[in-house]
Amino acid sequence: MVRYHSIKLFLILTLATLACGLPAAALPTPTPVPPTPTVLPPVPQFSLEQLQNAQYKLSGRDDHAIVQLTDGVYQSGEDHSTVDFARVFLTEYSAFGDLNGDGSNEAAAVFFENFGGTGSFGYVVVYALSNGQPIFVASTLIDDRAEIHNLTIENGEIFLDATTHGAEDPACCPTLQTTRRYALVNNQLRVVHYTTNTPDGKKREVEISAPAHAAAVTATFQLEGSVSIAPFENNLSYFIYGEDGQEYGSGPVTVHAPDFGAPGAFSEIIKLDGIPSGTTVYVEVQDISAMDGAWLAMDAVKLTVQ
Repeated sequence: MVRYHSIKLFLILTLATLACGLPAAALPTPTPVPPTPTVLPPVPQFSLEQLQNAQYKLSGRDDHAIVQLTDGVYQSGEDHSTVDFARVFLTEYSAFGDLNGDGSNEAAAVFFENFGGTGSFGYVVVYALSNGQPIFVASTLIDDRAEIHNLTIENGEIFLDATTHGAEDPACCPTLQTTRRYALVNNQLRVVHYTTNTPDGKKREVEISAPAHAAAVTATFQLEGSVSIAPFENNLSYFIYGEDGQEYGSGPVTVHAPDFGAPGAFSEIIKLDGIPSGTTVYVEVQDISAMDGAWLAMDAVKLTVQ
């Protein structure tokens, strides 16, 4: 019996020794499983055909009636002398891009409206897509019988190049060369940059260099910038507006220039008294005509009050 147990113990020890000396069986290397890519729904694309056949809100008529475009045109009545006559048409100037930061494209376009007289009123109009359908968002007047040269969407803003009426231009014949940039703010179009050309072709422009766009500012900040042509008596004006159009303040801005009509610079301390913390404002610097009070140039910067 003792011998049997001894042999059994000997066999167990021998097998254990052999097992320890054998190389471990190679395990297969697991193949990495790539993560399942997130499939985002396609962003709806805004087409020119949709724009040409959208509903349109008449901006130049008191009732702001909603009408249906067909191939870019709407017309009511044939006799230009009747009160119900209206004609709207989409021009060749349209552009597509994201104007409100939601990742999808809006459409901007120039339309003209005529209600029977000689006037033909140009508008910048914005549409958005909702459930795949174009929805009229906003419009703003350019001028009567404006000559349009270009319309694009750049960096989330609409750029328009157009010839409009100066103070002494006859209604038939605009001569004032202008450019302007629009931002879509709370579904309204706000001009954030405006230039004109002098009669000899020089661009009159105001540019704010500080604070930076979308910066946060305290109740007092330094406003700095330049002008391409020094204004009348070297005076500009600043205005502070909320996103809803409420005016929070205004005042003069002095330009320092070496000579009359030469390029110059400005630097002013601006106070934001009484504006609640967290309010978004637009600070505009305007070069205003002494003749008729119209803009000669303007620049604006969007700020958040801390």
